[in-house]
Amino acid sequence: MLYNTLMLMSRLIRLLPYDALLALGRVLGNLYYLLIRKQRERAVAQMMPALEISESEARRLVKESFVNLARNVLDIFYMPNLNEKNLSQYIEIDHLERMKAALDEDNGVVVLTGHIGTWEWLSAAFTLNGLPVTAIAKLQPNAEYSRVLDDLRKTIRVEIFNRGTNELRAAGRALKDGKILGFLADQDAGPGGAFIKFLGKVASTPLGPAVFARRFNAPVVPAFILRKENGRHLVKIGEPMHFEDTGDTDADLLRFTEEMTKILENVIRENPTQWLWFQKRWNTPPEMKKTNKHHTARARRKSSEDDT
Repeated sequence: MLYNTLMLMSRLIRLLPYDALLALGRVLGNLYYLLIRKQRERAVAQMMPALEISESEARRLVKESFVNLARNVLDIFYMPNLNEKNLSQYIEIDHLERMKAALDEDNGVVVLTGHIGTWEWLSAAFTLNGLPVTAIAKLQPNAEYSRVLDDLRKTIRVEIFNRGTNELRAAGRALKDGKILGFLADQDAGPGGAFIKFLGKVASTPLGPAVFARRFNAPVVPAFILRKENGRHLVKIGEPMHFEDTGDTDADLLRFTEEMTKILENVIRENPTQWLWFQKRWNTPPEMKKTNKHHTARARRKSSEDDT
């Protein structure tokens, strides 16, 4: 029932002119800001120290971030309208040649990105330019909602590996086959993550991008999709980065993860209304960190090697 309802919503939303969709997103975002108190207050509380701003300024920025979030959700439902012919009407891409050059190394590409802008459309920017894209995605609590998301992603030809299944094997195979593997690297990684500063506060940070870059000798390319003032999108692609192996695996993974985290942090600071400030990014306190030396690097490396 939910699946059919959401797919019907998608069909109706796709009938709207895009400017009407943007206007609807502003209305829904303002309503969401007013009604969803818990997420609003968490976002404000996390933004103030991170950006070192006043409460009034944080509330203004958070309100605009809710508008962007509503537009992002509508964009996902609108996604089947995207194709090779009309892509440039919605998305401008800066330095696509960097991604193509990284793919030419023939080791696949690890894409570093986060919950910034309409991240689902980031994949479309690549697939509709003929580049092979895969991503590891978190299963939604509701199976029908996950099915909707997967079916909408199929319309832009993205291959999704759901967490908790055989994602390590599939992700490794994707890199071996010379594909793009996307990581949303701005989520809490639990006790097994790397505990480093993120927006001024220590956070458990995923080591996945560094681990896969090391294991498969794949370049890491930072790529982010940002909403422009006119409501359309700009994809910014950074210079490829390479894992440096000094012989100390844990230190190398930590250092590379710190470099990538700094990139994410800078993008968020420059575009504060386009990040999900209410997500529980600092949910795991440092005292929960696993203390067994080398556990993260070795465990993940072994799992990757065994499964690929």
